[in-house]
Amino acid sequence: MIREKLLSGKFTITAEISPPKGTDVNWMMKEAGMIKNAVDALCVTDNQRAIMRMSPIAACSALLQHGYETIMHLTCRDRNRLALQSELLGAAGLGIKNILVMSGDYPTKGDHPGAKPVYDLDSVQLLDMISRLNKGVDLSGNRLEGKTEFFAGAVSNTELTEVALMKLEKKIKAGAHFIITQAVFDPGKFSEFLDQVHDAGGKKIKIIAGIIPLRSRKTADFLNRNIAGVKVPDNVIKRLSSSSDPGALGIEMAADMIKELREICDGVHIMPVGTHENTRKILEMAGL
Repeated sequence: MIREKLLSGKFTITAEISPPKGTDVNWMMKEAGMIKNAVDALCVTDNQRAIMRMSPIAACSALLQHGYETIMHLTCRDRNRLALQSELLGAAGLGIKNILVMSGDYPTKGDHPGAKPVYDLDSVQLLDMISRLNKGVDLSGNRLEGKTEFFAGAVSNTELTEVALMKLEKKIKAGAHFIITQAVFDPGKFSEFLDQVHDAGGKKIKIIAGIIPLRSRKTADFLNRNIAGVKVPDNVIKRLSSSSDPGALGIEMAADMIKELREICDGVHIMPVGTHENTRKILEMAGL
């Protein structure tokens, strides 16, 4: 179980996987099969980048039936407090134990730009609500018939403004047990981020560093333009541009980054652009 592994201090590996845009789960299961027994848990996204897909609760349930441990993403964007609580009770009823809380990309960035955003609760309030459900009460203080047992986490950029650092501190106080960061490309800056978190009272919080294996300069440029909180450094882009095999270089750089981060954080989170076909190789090259 990821809860036990993280809390025991063992290095933990998670990987992101998206539900299908439709009802056919075969591709999702194929992706999961590529990294079976190589990662500790699969992070199942919730309409990532505001693009409509199968609900993460259904995708997690399908993966659980095939023996995978999951971390269900849950955004504040699409549901009010009633729906969020119902979704969480449903997840608990299906055996889902791990939740990753986030605000969610604004709908105008996705494939249904006319959708109305909800944001009834923010990520701090959602974490607090999960803590209440774990104690057996709902957000209004009503007693539940059976409490939840969620292991909840949150997300963070690694370059924190004073306001962002204050919000991260609030997430920890509200009940986040672990943080998964956006992609890391500079271990020096990541180390500074860890110092900021620890100085803000997060000495016990578990930090899992995001890793995006880059395929080309085009991939790096896309991330810089479209993914909030991601900044591929100029020196990395230059290396990709001058390489005769940027895909192989991206794999090598991801493995090297994991080797460096392994000494300073609690785990890594693999977020491929496309498929997990190279994830196992990256982890092997990193000595995991």
